[in-house]
Amino acid sequence: MEAEVMAGLGRMGAAASVALAAVGSALGAGVAGMAAVGAWKKCFAQNKAAPFILVTFVGAPLSQTIYGMILMNNIVKAAAETPAMFWSMIGAGIFGGLAMGVSAWYQGKVGAGAADAMAETGKGFGNYLMALGIVETVALFVMVFIGNAIK
Repeated sequence: MEAEVMAGLGRMGAAASVALAAVGSALGAGVAGMAAVGAWKKCFAQNKAAPFILVTFVGAPLSQTIYGMILMNNIVKAAAETPAMFWSMIGAGIFGGLAMGVSAWYQGKVGAGAADAMAETGKGFGNYLMALGIVETVALFVMVFIGNAIK
């Protein structure tokens, strides 16, 4: 197979890494966003101030798209340097993007619970951020470990 074709196939893995991470980010932000809107609605219905800080929980899953992009850049570089390893690049992109996407999705689920709890009690913001951070750590590990494995 031609080196140009192999490098192109490797870049397909790069596209998969960012695309799958972004799908997870969209799912996670969507879940957390729905919960935040519901929490704000409850606050308005009770004539309570609606905490703007809930936006933090909605936006948290977006960082996994950035991690997918960083992995994408590593895969593009590796595909150019070692095109014969295109199957590795495809696998790294698909599995890395999938892991980061699921991390983002579940981070959104944690954010949904955090939004509901924060709106109801007005307390616990730091605790909720720690829970979000632990879920995010999975995506960071994936980005770093797969990024290092393909070099």
